[in-house]
Amino acid sequence: MLLAQQRCCPARHAGRWELPGGRVEPGEDEAAAVVRECREELGVDVRVAGRFGTDVPIPGEPGMLLRGYLATLADPSAVPWPVEHRAVRWLGAEGLTEVDWLATDRLLLDAMRGVVEEDRRRALSE
Repeated sequence: MLLAQQRCCPARHAGRWELPGGRVEPGEDEAAAVVRECREELGVDVRVAGRFGTDVPIPGEPGMLLRGYLATLADPSAVPWPVEHRAVRWLGAEGLTEVDWLATDRLLLDAMRGVVEEDRRRALSE
């Protein structure tokens, strides 16, 4: 399952869905940014498990890239909540096409599907 969050602003993005995350701050590595952003946006601590997908250039943001990272909840009983967004939602393979993704995140849809399907296969074999 993947966690998606629904934007509430800016107006041009309101109601659209994206993967949690954000910008890497100066002096911060990417994994630390994932942990910080999940804490700020979702109120949960995560453990970064690696990358997925390819780098996606962000239109209108020269030199900025969207990079997908896999993470697990540090506390499996923790419940992510939309601190800075309208809603959060866990998505399985079928749910990936049920939400209106931001255009940049939509470019990672095949990679997201691969992650969800691998997660499902792993769960079935355990």
